[in-house]
Amino acid sequence: MTRPALADLAHRLPALRLLTDAGDLEHYGRDWTRRWTPAPLAIALPASVEEVQGIVRWANEHKVAIVPSGGRTGLSGGAVAAHGELVLSLERMNRVLDFDAVDRTLTVQPGIVLEAVHAAAREHGLIYPVDFAARGSCSMGGNIATNAGGIRVLRYGNTREWIAGLKVVTGNGEWLDLNRGLIKNSSGYDFRQLLIGSEGTLGIVVEATLRLTDPTPASQVMLLALPDMDALMQVFASFRAHLSLQAFEFFTDVALWHVLAHGAQRAMDSEHPYYVVTEFDAPDEHAQAAALAAFEQGVEQGLISDGVIAQSEAQAATLWRLREGITESLAPHKPYKNDISVRISAVPAFLHEIQALLAREYPHIEVVWFGHIGDGNLHINVLKPEALSDADFIAQCEHVTKLLAETLQRHGGSISAEHGIGLVKRPYLESTHSAEEIALMRGVKSVFDPNGILNPGKMFL
Repeated sequence: MTRPALADLAHRLPALRLLTDAGDLEHYGRDWTRRWTPAPLAIALPASVEEVQGIVRWANEHKVAIVPSGGRTGLSGGAVAAHGELVLSLERMNRVLDFDAVDRTLTVQPGIVLEAVHAAAREHGLIYPVDFAARGSCSMGGNIATNAGGIRVLRYGNTREWIAGLKVVTGNGEWLDLNRGLIKNSSGYDFRQLLIGSEGTLGIVVEATLRLTDPTPASQVMLLALPDMDALMQVFASFRAHLSLQAFEFFTDVALWHVLAHGAQRAMDSEHPYYVVTEFDAPDEHAQAAALAAFEQGVEQGLISDGVIAQSEAQAATLWRLREGITESLAPHKPYKNDISVRISAVPAFLHEIQALLAREYPHIEVVWFGHIGDGNLHINVLKPEALSDADFIAQCEHVTKLLAETLQRHGGSISAEHGIGLVKRPYLESTHSAEEIALMRGVKSVFDPNGILNPGKMFL
């Protein structure tokens, strides 16, 4: 606390928890990208909205940049603090504030983790349906900041579909109460939706009101083995026509190998190039018969090579681990990640074009594919060879990402499907948005954050 600015902050907010130890700076100053060396000024852990406002007003006076921080599970560098910023961690603001049985809403603080939201909804016989593998560590504030998607977008959509209201502190310390939980509200601009997906560049979420819904019907989980890439979307079309799908996720044999090596349990004796984990409503014998018929039709048409249907919740979890365990299994290999999306109708042509691009550009580097194929979202993980330096590896990957962005632009896709732009994808924003759109985005930023203190350098310079 020897720096005058920090001493002033501690004086203004004597109850505020501030951390300056080297270990804390490193821990809170990075996300899962691991590409930038953390170098924050300090870590502030407010416990109230008033403390958040006080921090923002102090930052404006002292011209100190703020990096809002949640669970730091993002993959685009959006929560990185590498240039003397103050990290504003919301992990202490982690409570459920209210449940409204009539409105079917749950009001929470931003630091609550997704898994705790799921548990709170279940206590009232309802669900918050957005879900993904990082549920035990990602925070709701971060999910809102990136409009997180996950494994059930096919059924329930992204985070923004489930946010009924937001309370936000803007870049000049103003407090906004957005939408107030209304279902119908046509009274002008919806700043709530503008804040969702803004990556902490416009305001800091300090409270969120979440919509809840009925639990899904009884479901079944099936693992499918496919003979080639062309079968993916044909099987998806067939299953979607016959079943009420909750999820439809794919991964390759290379991804499976890494998950099995990381401790997952093999579900099939034979090996295949492509796999799908799908979950669908199965409340009665009719739905189960429809699933069997769709499977048999796929086998007869040569689109499905093998399959396993879960006979218990434990087996369903085992099958899901083959898909959800991929990211963790790849982490030791320092993967360079692409999180991209195209319209579902564009997936078949895009897959062929991008497969050729990756094979050409990475002839001696392992590339692992997986993703939410049912909503057009693909994850491409390029694994760093041990013999290649970090700098050379990143340079090669960024060259390929530029080509990938050009391909996405031709197909009308997005360079970031669910992890935001952050630092990693900032050079490629123009592949998804026109110059006119980006100019308007900068204008919006200047209104909400006139001194540019909120997450500067993220999304765009």
